[in-house]
Amino acid sequence: MQRSGGIVGNSGQPWVLRRVRLTWLSFMLFFILVFFPLIAHYYLTTIDEAGGPDKRIFGPRPGGELCEAKHVQDLCRIRESVSEELLQLEAKRQELNGEIARLNLRIEACKRSIDSAKQDLLQLKNVISQTEHSYKELMAQNQPKLSLPVRLLPEKDDPGYPPPKSAQNCRLHTCFDYARCPLTSGFPVYVYDTGSYPWGEKLDPLVKQGFASSIKSSVYVTDNPNIACLYIVLVGEIQESPSSPPTSPLDLEKQLKVLPYWRLDGHNHLLVHLSRKSLTQNFLYNVSTGRAAVAQSTFFEHQYREGFDMVVSPLVHALSEPNFLEVPPQVPVKRKYLFTFQGEKVESLRSSLLEAPPQSFEEEMEGDPPADYDDRIIGTLKAVQDSHLDQVLVEFTCKNQPKPSLPTEWALCGEREDRLEVLKVSTFALVISPGDVQLVASAGCSMRLFEALEVGAIPVVLGDHSKLPYHHLIRWSEAVIMVPKPRITELHFLLRSISDNDLLAMRRQGRFLWETYFSTSESIFSTILASVRTSIQIPAAPIREEPAQEIPHKAGKLAGTDANMADNGDLDLGPVEVEPPYASPRFLRNFTYTAADVYRTWNRAPGPFHLFPHTPLDPVLPSEAKFLGSGTGFRPIGGGSGGSGKEFQAALGGNVPREQFTVVMLTYEREEVLMNSLERLNGLPYLNKVVVVWNSPKPPSDDLLWPDIGLPIVVVRTEKNSLNNRFLPWDAVETEAVLSIDDDAHLRHDEIMFGFRVWREARDRIVGFPGRFHAWDVNHQSWLYNSNYSCELSMVLTGAAFFHKYYAYLYSYVMPQAIRDMVDEYINCEDIAMNFLVSHITRKPPIKVTSRWTFRCPGCPQALSHDDSHFHERHKCINFFVKVYGYMPLLYTQFRVDSVLFKTRLPHDKTKCFKFI
Repeated sequence: MQRSGGIVGNSGQPWVLRRVRLTWLSFMLFFILVFFPLIAHYYLTTIDEAGGPDKRIFGPRPGGELCEAKHVQDLCRIRESVSEELLQLEAKRQELNGEIARLNLRIEACKRSIDSAKQDLLQLKNVISQTEHSYKELMAQNQPKLSLPVRLLPEKDDPGYPPPKSAQNCRLHTCFDYARCPLTSGFPVYVYDTGSYPWGEKLDPLVKQGFASSIKSSVYVTDNPNIACLYIVLVGEIQESPSSPPTSPLDLEKQLKVLPYWRLDGHNHLLVHLSRKSLTQNFLYNVSTGRAAVAQSTFFEHQYREGFDMVVSPLVHALSEPNFLEVPPQVPVKRKYLFTFQGEKVESLRSSLLEAPPQSFEEEMEGDPPADYDDRIIGTLKAVQDSHLDQVLVEFTCKNQPKPSLPTEWALCGEREDRLEVLKVSTFALVISPGDVQLVASAGCSMRLFEALEVGAIPVVLGDHSKLPYHHLIRWSEAVIMVPKPRITELHFLLRSISDNDLLAMRRQGRFLWETYFSTSESIFSTILASVRTSIQIPAAPIREEPAQEIPHKAGKLAGTDANMADNGDLDLGPVEVEPPYASPRFLRNFTYTAADVYRTWNRAPGPFHLFPHTPLDPVLPSEAKFLGSGTGFRPIGGGSGGSGKEFQAALGGNVPREQFTVVMLTYEREEVLMNSLERLNGLPYLNKVVVVWNSPKPPSDDLLWPDIGLPIVVVRTEKNSLNNRFLPWDAVETEAVLSIDDDAHLRHDEIMFGFRVWREARDRIVGFPGRFHAWDVNHQSWLYNSNYSCELSMVLTGAAFFHKYYAYLYSYVMPQAIRDMVDEYINCEDIAMNFLVSHITRKPPIKVTSRWTFRCPGCPQALSHDDSHFHERHKCINFFVKVYGYMPLLYTQFRVDSVLFKTRLPHDKTKCFKFI
């Protein structure tokens, strides 16, 4: 117990000491940690204040001297960087606030300007509206709108004004009732049924059939006689029959007067007599026809009423079409014989050379009755033949029985085929007029003229008293050489002096006249109607257009613009049309053109200013004014008005104030390629519409979405798969400018616009991109088609070319059907056919623009042109077309149009022009 207690007692004293020590130690630590820093701070502060600001030791010092310690320097740099950034941000904030304030001021100013501009625009619109209204009022005052006159038809038995004292004095103004033929009547023609009059049964069956077929195809024939302007009666040719005696003139007069619409005197009637033989009956000789006009091949001088009656050509091809392959070519110009003549005069006047001493031609001309010059003609021509200066063929005695002929007329020898074989090797063909000057026109001379023109022998008519068919409208001097009989001794010199160019021009003009006016019964009937219509100054009927049977289709999303297509730099191609499509103005000069340009429309070789529309085969185009170059009376936009380069660049130029073009795209079951091509047309300036010629019998897919290019896309259904459908004159095409393009053609917008500008400077030519040329194969003596790169060309492919819609009418309705048939046979060559046609019409080569030689899109399916037989077929086409035309109409050219400055940046005060290379 004691040990334990002692132990406890002894050990308790150190523990107490240790506790006291810990307490003291804690107090000292607290004092040191708390009071010592305060005392030190106070002491240091007191020292700094006593020493002054310049002698501070521990206080804050300038220049960051407190950051001399290594571990504090980084923190100081960070603080300084953050401070600097904050200062920069604050400055930028203040700058942006200032800019926002300035922009707000500008916005307010722009709003005030917009309001002011709106007011000015409204005022300008009011001024423009008032000006337009004033202009319309002035135009209404100076040019009142005329309405069609009310057509007042005479009564059935109304004889009208009295006829002239003598029927021989009949002229249009005295014997023709213009009241039945107003200018706006359309020239309705009523044709009597051949079975309605007694002599109709005696008519030649071939003449009746040919006449009936011509009536069916005429646009002027009407079944309503009450509205007719002209009444036609077929009076011949009468078929000779021993059982039926000929009708006497008195009986014929009585039969004419009982015609239902003869109206006492036969005014506005035309009696037509068509001859098929060299000796034709003058059926109306000594027959009083009253105020009815006569159209036939044979006239005596006292029978023919100048300006009223009509000399017509014989009807050789009554039902059959001429075979173009049998027609000899027009080249070479010089043929085997310089001139030929085969004939025999069965009955003639007494020869003055045999009954009296030789007289001069002047003395013979003064003789009464007229002297027979034929004897001197025979002697002179035989002398030329015997001289052997040139190879000529003259035969005045037929080897076989000569054809029947009229007195003093040279009868035809042999059969028609034999005569044609001789004429095919003749440069000139002599046509000797009858010796009786009272016989001003005869079927025999007309037959010789017809045969010479058919085979390309230039007719030489001896006798200036003869009247050739339609002589009052056709300028025969461009195809026929008229020589008075007294100049027979100078004939050889005259024929030798004509140049080859003139010979070829006359031969080509003669071929045109033969094809257009004489070759078939349809052309003869149409020519007769056109002759009367032109004489009374009635415009021709509008040409027929091809109705477009549209295929319904669904438009998809809005088409985008291909970057490659629209990469035009800073070039302003022109405004994208936001207004409805603008069609070309219709042809409004029908009457003035018909009245003023009679000879120009009838007397030229095939050309856009002559062949169409005023030939009998081809009525008036509804939109020909621009093509003929007629003024519009408007101030041109961008042309002739000056301006800087920017104005010229943005304006279309030319003399037409506004114009668009239509894209005609032919396609056949290539929907993806077609859709891509249509999308590439999006945003193309001056585009009126797109006509897609769907050439497949299979319609497009129902789920096919067509691109929306902002313009109409007309999909046309065709009757058959034919490349000729490309050039049909679709009524959906309402512009004169047509861009024919393949569905795989790849053209930039600037190229298309440049081609359009060039076409407007040469509206009668084909203007396109890929050029080709023809070449003569010496080894095979034939023509070849060549697509090699060359500086010379004669064709422009219509897979990417501009042409006038005018040529679509010519291609579809006027060009020989044999050419279109060959295009269908080969499914090829339609572009060659169009180039042949235009060069034949204009005698000008096409125009190539830019250096582009191909236009196919990359990656498109292979076209027909890659087939091995493609070029062989095109060789055959060229040679066949040459046979049809009779010569090679294609012309070479090295002319190409490039716009060197088309994409060159020029200041606005500098003009931009085209450079023609």
